[in-house]
Amino acid sequence: MIGSFLLEPFALGFMRRALIGCAALSLAGPPLGVFLVLRRMSLTSDVLQHGILPGVALGAVLGGLSLWAMGLGGLGAGLALALLAGWLSRATGGREDSQLAGLYLIALALGVAIVSSTRGIDLMQLLFGSVMAVDDPALLLMASVASVSLLGLAVIWRPLVLESLDPGFLRAVGGHGTAWHLAFMALVVLCVVGGFAALGTLMSVGLMMLPAVAARHFAAELAGQVRAAVALALLASVAGLLLSYHADLPAGPAIILAAGALWAGGMLAGPRHSLRARLHRPHYRG
Repeated sequence: MIGSFLLEPFALGFMRRALIGCAALSLAGPPLGVFLVLRRMSLTSDVLQHGILPGVALGAVLGGLSLWAMGLGGLGAGLALALLAGWLSRATGGREDSQLAGLYLIALALGVAIVSSTRGIDLMQLLFGSVMAVDDPALLLMASVASVSLLGLAVIWRPLVLESLDPGFLRAVGGHGTAWHLAFMALVVLCVVGGFAALGTLMSVGLMMLPAVAARHFAAELAGQVRAAVALALLASVAGLLLSYHADLPAGPAIILAAGALWAGGMLAGPRHSLRARLHRPHYRG
């Protein structure tokens, strides 16, 4: 009975494609999410997922709803947003997060305006995606994004850790902190663009950030948190797809709700920084 409950949905081709796509996103996004949490930039991913909308919409207008055209448009818009926010921050002396906030609101409004003025483009599809409609081109896009993101993160891992924990020391030894920051932001934008194919621009960050936030309740070291975040994202993907199939719910929200439930479980009863650990303070080590 349990075996049938777990395996029957994945006998269907579209369910297997959805699972493979979500697995690719689970491998690529959560490690970047852990670094966003470490760098106190958790909401930056949310800003970027809104910021790619005008590029995605413009790609749809010019490319006739081609997934690659929308992906390239979203990538260009996200990179432009991140670079412009960084430049404005240095030019004006303001905080980069405030510049991002202002720019993403403008970008979001521009994206909605482009979609609303163009026939044949479904705003709800762009915003929320359709996990169950993932096809071979979408799988190829997500697999490519996952491969580039993981390889890129492996290349910049050491300087990124140092820049995140002690940027002053990195500057003192002649490290190029700005370059590593921009490379990291480019990987985040790339993952957000890859996720929109399945989960839409408003949902793709959920699979990146919720497992990353939950990971601190299960591991102390950075590498352990990355492993925990990936495992939680994979578990949320499987649980969300099963919930979607058996309860007849939209797959994207079901996956994000599953990730949210895992975060809530870790926050309540995880081995670290949880309510249970604090109630048993004599045995709590932080």
